[in-house]
Amino acid sequence: MPPSTWQDTAEQKRASLLALIPPEWRIESPPSIDEQVDVTEYIKQYLSEEEVQITQCSADVIARRVGGGEWKAESVARAFCHRAAIAHQLLNCLHEIFFTAAITSAQTLDAYYAQHKKPLGPLHGVPISLKDQFHVKDVETSMGYVGWIGTFEGKTGTGKEKVHESEMVKMLRKAGAVLYCKTSVPHTLMSGETVNNIIGYTLNPKNRRLTSGGSSGGEGALIGVKGSPVGFGTDIGGSIRIPAAFNGLYGLRPSTGRLPYEGMANSMDGQNSILSVVGPIASNVASLRLVTQALLDQKPWLLDPLVHEIPWRYDHENAILENVHDGRGTKKAGGKLSFGVMRTDGIVNPTPPIRRAIDTLVKALQSAGHEVIPWDPPSHKPIQDVGFKSWIYDGGADVRSAFALSGEPMASQIDFYGSLDREFTASEIAATNVELRRLKKEYLDYWVGTQALTGTGRPVDAVICPLAPWPAARPGRYRYYGYSTWVNFLDYTSVTVPVGNVDKSVDKVEEEYKPIDERDKGIQDDYDPEIYDGAHVSLQIVGRRLQEEKMLAVAEYVGKLLGK
Repeated sequence: MPPSTWQDTAEQKRASLLALIPPEWRIESPPSIDEQVDVTEYIKQYLSEEEVQITQCSADVIARRVGGGEWKAESVARAFCHRAAIAHQLLNCLHEIFFTAAITSAQTLDAYYAQHKKPLGPLHGVPISLKDQFHVKDVETSMGYVGWIGTFEGKTGTGKEKVHESEMVKMLRKAGAVLYCKTSVPHTLMSGETVNNIIGYTLNPKNRRLTSGGSSGGEGALIGVKGSPVGFGTDIGGSIRIPAAFNGLYGLRPSTGRLPYEGMANSMDGQNSILSVVGPIASNVASLRLVTQALLDQKPWLLDPLVHEIPWRYDHENAILENVHDGRGTKKAGGKLSFGVMRTDGIVNPTPPIRRAIDTLVKALQSAGHEVIPWDPPSHKPIQDVGFKSWIYDGGADVRSAFALSGEPMASQIDFYGSLDREFTASEIAATNVELRRLKKEYLDYWVGTQALTGTGRPVDAVICPLAPWPAARPGRYRYYGYSTWVNFLDYTSVTVPVGNVDKSVDKVEEEYKPIDERDKGIQDDYDPEIYDGAHVSLQIVGRRLQEEKMLAVAEYVGKLLGK
């Protein structure tokens, strides 16, 4: 009998998802949040010793072991399917499960290896999770909308949901990856918290009192609890970096046109002022590099007309490595890197753990002989004001039409879309684009001008700054996005870097703090050391446009300095 209400449809989808988890993998009585705040170690009790060993490994290690014949792809796939199934029951992080197809794929890879004595490709046997924007054949894409269930992006009778795949999905398969699940997103994709009417709220595995981030929140949670070694998200305002940072992971936000987006679902498709980009999240930079190179080696510019014809540039990577000691390059005499440090954007100040993380990183860089100078760019407020307009060009028409398919309500995190009352005119859109171009030029001039302030003879190599005001937002309280969105609005490259964890005995509330304004006061008041104790604390390393190789090299070096 077909469901009669959106609630029935959502309940049926939830039930069907749980039914795809084998009975022996189900948790009879999952602990409440208060009973078990941190589940990153707790999850191991449900796994065998072999499964723990496998799932503790990063994607680059798995690629070496499976690609070298030490491990079977099937054993690795089964281990990650099991851990992902447990993760979902603790965190609400999955939208789609296709474990059976994944195990079949892994068996095919093992047969190939047995016959040819070599891996199919650089990702042979590596399990990869995908944000629920990727289309995978025979798998639904709901993107968090109840009205998209049983359809192709809200349209019925197309048959595409059975055969259509995003170009990147085809490329990952060609490289030997094993795809096994799609992860949760907030409906609309326009929130730093992951919540929808299908699976509810996605929790942070390190501290379930906090959000896992958004909009790639399911990816952040799943990889954070080691239910996936590497996965792909998208980022139009921080949606890769926010979940990566909140879950103590590395996440790459490339500039537009570096990696293929062709054939993916999206909100407000056709808005071209600020484009969403796709990028990887993992526990280490080596895994980010592995999957990025595997894609670029397949010449994605021949598959997606918006991708630049830029192969992996070893010379860009080496330009960083030759100025550091990290075992991958020889530091030239007198070589050093120069960093700008943005401690605040002057609009909202970071909370105590973020401020301590900046101090920690700056001290580590200076102790290693690198240069850190204050970053005092043109105000970020005009950049935010102009960039935000691109997200409301259509007056909310696209997202409201998606909600109208089922009659479901919007989550409070994005309900501003319901109050928009007009669409921008073509002239207004053009004027926004002109102003955005002017602001990009102004910021670039500032960055290039830092050459006069550094001791390297170059403009600063990268900028260190917060990704959000707090280590992670508390549910329903993500109220400021300025630290992530400026990167999107300028189309810069950014990589998140884990720095440490909140320590309630050190990261205390500043009693004499004087807020900038009421918004800043509210955000500072959200920080409670007792609630945040143990949470991951991360920062972002920002480079100019299309500097992916350089920023990955910087992030890896910084991570090693910090013992990460």
